[in-house]
Amino acid sequence: MTTMSGAHPPSVPTSAKVRTPGASTGNEIELVGVEKRFEITEGSVHAVARTDLAVGQREFIVLLGPSGCGKTTILRMMSGLLQPSAGMVKVGGRDLWRGAQRDQVALQNLGIVFQEANLFPWLSIEKNIALPLKLRRVDKAQRLAKAHELCKLVGITGFEKRWPRELSGGMRQRAAIARALSYDPQILLMDEPFGALDAMTRDQMNLEIQRIWMSSGCTIVFVTHSIPEAVFLADRIILLSPRPGRIHSITEISFEQPRDMAIQTSPEFQDIVRSLRRELEAMG
Repeated sequence: MTTMSGAHPPSVPTSAKVRTPGASTGNEIELVGVEKRFEITEGSVHAVARTDLAVGQREFIVLLGPSGCGKTTILRMMSGLLQPSAGMVKVGGRDLWRGAQRDQVALQNLGIVFQEANLFPWLSIEKNIALPLKLRRVDKAQRLAKAHELCKLVGITGFEKRWPRELSGGMRQRAAIARALSYDPQILLMDEPFGALDAMTRDQMNLEIQRIWMSSGCTIVFVTHSIPEAVFLADRIILLSPRPGRIHSITEISFEQPRDMAIQTSPEFQDIVRSLRRELEAMG
């Protein structure tokens, strides 16, 4: 593992294997000197301090840190939902922002999943999934075929005609992930997507997102408060400091992919969890 700012987590055992990378190389997302300040009635809030970060193609990156440290703010800047106060966000080598306007080509590379599924209750599951394609004027037969393909990928085949209210929370999140993947984005940005789920469903969804990531070949940037979830999913964990958020340390997780839940009971896994918890506690 690689660390910054004086952190000293334990070494990953030599028996651990790194997931075989895809043929693609290079960076999908780059933050170059990115900062964010919010202007409020009382003055200026410095949410994210100067940050530089490169996310490689097909990586699974997890942003971890205390509440209010800027995890979601960074993700929203990556997505184009927030414009940085300073610095540049690059997606696939393109500047995401051109003045006050977003680069539409760069945006096409991004899919976003939030903590709430945010499905439209008046649309069936298949139509919710196909909606981004409809907005892109894709032929109806093509977009419904894509929706059915994605239902299979995320494990909700047979529920295409159902209404969102007829699905469990976990199944609604699967549909939200399918919707985000509908236009084949190269990058999936996920903001605590499983935070509202019960523990058993959350474990199941962690297995599923790992499978989807490996099947789709996309890059994932994932925000969580859960240290075990971060260690289970990540290629690298970016640990952020309290506000103004900045990179405190970067921890490489080299366990073989795909992982199963049994790895969480291993001494090596628990050592990494404890080390990250100590870092968080030391921040106060």
